[in-house]
Parts: sequence; structure tokens; C-alpha cells
Amino acid sequence: MRNSFYKLFKVPTKNAYVQLFRYCFSGGIAFVVDFCILFLLTEYFAVHYLLAASLGFLAGLIITYLLSVFWIFDERRVEKKTLEITIFVTIGLVGLLLTSAFMWLFTSVLLLHYLFSKILTTGIVMGWNFVAKKFILFSK
Repeated sequence: MRNSFYKLFKVPTKNAYVQLFRYCFSGGIAFVVDFCILFLLTEYFAVHYLLAASLGFLAGLIITYLLSVFWIFDERRVEKKTLEITIFVTIGLVGLLLTSAFMWLFTSVLLLHYLFSKILTTGIVMGWNFVAKKFILFSK
């Protein structure tokens, strides 16, 4: 049991399944921050749900970048840090566009509650982000 915990959380790995687990775990942390920002800004500060969702997404993007480079992926395709960050942010901006589009679709068109829309949207965008980051940035 201890060995499994150690492999999942501590040892650098190239194993895509362990990386996916770590990505989901760190994504969970980012999601909680993202979701809380969305809720607080929308409910207590009367910020439009699309703007609040964008701000929450950006906070989550920062968290996932830090965890991705320090914990999840141990290989780098891009040597220069500035280029790596630029590509990461570009992938994130695509994710932000997807987030805005799906939040609008689910909330304004399908008339789902904005928090439920966020949960659905997160699942979709998380898939895009993992695949793009894994194959564009963090593999050789």
C-alpha cells in the first residue's frame, strides 16, 4: 500500500496512467479553486457567470501549470521555459474558449444552472487540456 502511494504521489514517472491520475488529482484542486471563484464572484459580487467562469479558469490554469511542471510530467519537449509557458498558455486559452462556449451553451441555451454547466464543461475541457499538454509539451 505504501509503495503504491509512493509511486502515485512521489516518484517521477513516464507512466501515462500515473500522469493521468496526477493530472486528475491536481485538476481536482484547480477545479475547487475555479468553482469557488465562479460561485463567489457570481453570487456575492454580481459578476456575470461567463466572466466569473473565465477568471476561475485562469486561476485553475496557474495551478495546473505549476503542478504539471513540478509534479505530473517529468519530460519536456520544449527546452526554453518562455516558449513552454507560451505554449501552455495557448493551450489554456483554447481551453478558456471551450469553457466560455460550453458554459454559454449549457447555461444560456439549454438553461442549465451555471454551476451544473461548470461541472459538465470541466469534464470536456479537462480532456482537451490533458491530451494537448501531454502530447504537445510533456513528451519527447
